[in-house]
Amino acid sequence: MKILIFLGFATMVCAQYNRYPYNPDYYGRRFAILRQTQNSSPDGSYSYSYDTENGISVAEQGTPKFIGPNQIESVRGQFSYTAPDGTPILLTYTADENGFLPNGAHLPTPPPIPVAIQRALAHNAAHPEEEEPYRRY
Repeated sequence: MKILIFLGFATMVCAQYNRYPYNPDYYGRRFAILRQTQNSSPDGSYSYSYDTENGISVAEQGTPKFIGPNQIESVRGQFSYTAPDGTPILLTYTADENGFLPNGAHLPTPPPIPVAIQRALAHNAAHPEEEEPYRRY
């Protein structure tokens, strides 16, 4: 029984250490904040930004927006950093009634729609069929 408890404990410890690849230059050090600003106003708008000594830069602005009876927050922001492989990453985003919309050169893009499917979609849009209120079999 003691062996089973010891093996379970050893497995948990090994899983924690092997969870992420350890790179002391990237993960093992804390970096100082070089610049930081925060602003908020009574109307609900805000902005904040900060830069760290390892090259992380973050900025975001938000304002309340009324759409009908509901209030939403319209947010614009960006962040940048250097990936562990040396690739510079810059992501800009907006979040509002249309959802979260990120934009960055490193994000994957969908393949183009084939011409045959584009023609079929155009044909379907030009020739809508009348919908029946219920199916008849």
